[in-house]
Amino acid sequence: MKTQMSAVLAGLALLLAPSTSQADQSIEQVYEVYCVQCHGLQRNGTGVNVPALSVKPRDHTDAKSMSDTPDDELFKAIKEGGLAVNKSVLMPTWGHVLSEDQIKGLVKYLRQVCKCGK
Repeated sequence: MKTQMSAVLAGLALLLAPSTSQADQSIEQVYEVYCVQCHGLQRNGTGVNVPALSVKPRDHTDAKSMSDTPDDELFKAIKEGGLAVNKSVLMPTWGHVLSEDQIKGLVKYLRQVCKCGK
């Protein structure tokens, strides 16, 4: 009985332990999980999904285009999807998957990628 109780408590501890999923991922890892399929390994809009898309994803390395886009618009596009900022409906909403901090981190990361920090 004591052994069974120890096993139950150990299992419960594992269930209640903090997850090491998205919260512990670096922002670059978040980008690689959620963005690379469309925006590409080179971050230039040439991901593996491009042949199936009717609109080419944004080139995050394009300093001119990216610097013309305010941070709050990038944040809204990531959180609410492309349609929320009058862009492609194919850009999904990530606000239900990513935390506000992760989205802010992605905006900051995009500024590094385009070398157009604000």
